[in-house]
Amino acid sequence: MTAGLSPVKRPIAVLISGRGSNMRALIAACADPRFPARIVAVLSNREDAPGLRTAEEAGLHTVCIPSKPFGRDREAHERAIDDALRAAGTEIVCLAGYMRVLTPFLVGAWSGRMLNIHPSLLPAFPGLHTHARAIESGVAEHGCTVHLVTEGVDEGPILGQARVPVLPGDTPEILAARVLEEEHRLYPHALAAFIEGLVSA
Repeated sequence: MTAGLSPVKRPIAVLISGRGSNMRALIAACADPRFPARIVAVLSNREDAPGLRTAEEAGLHTVCIPSKPFGRDREAHERAIDDALRAAGTEIVCLAGYMRVLTPFLVGAWSGRMLNIHPSLLPAFPGLHTHARAIESGVAEHGCTVHLVTEGVDEGPILGQARVPVLPGDTPEILAARVLEEEHRLYPHALAAFIEGLVSA
């Protein structure tokens, strides 16, 4: 890249189910002209997700595709999501608190192009309740991981990690807040490094 030129911004979409705090970190990162991504869509499976309003206030295109009308047909719901991702021109998908286990359909459709952030130092503590489990296990360090999404839950290749100490007197809530600060730093950094790796590959 020529010195002084801004990078080409790759179009990404962010999937959320709640407040979208990691989405906010990505929005802030994408506002930097030097950051190699731009958000073309924010999608949620919940109409009441507070992150949708945050995204709208940031001037972003939002799409809500509730899962309830699809009943137990998770793949049909994901096909609707996939259609919306492609309609927005998405190249990379970032899961940011998207609280649904994905089917092989969506994972396969975006294989190698879907990232997730998980609140533990994978492979330790996949799944839910990571902070309580970390405290109960007596580990000295906890943290967060950005990884590529594969069919196994929280099993994809690791793109980056950030560590925090587990301190005496920590509760799951106190530890979660400490980890969340690192999540907000790690996700944009790992995404940028991932994109730069794609460009140089």
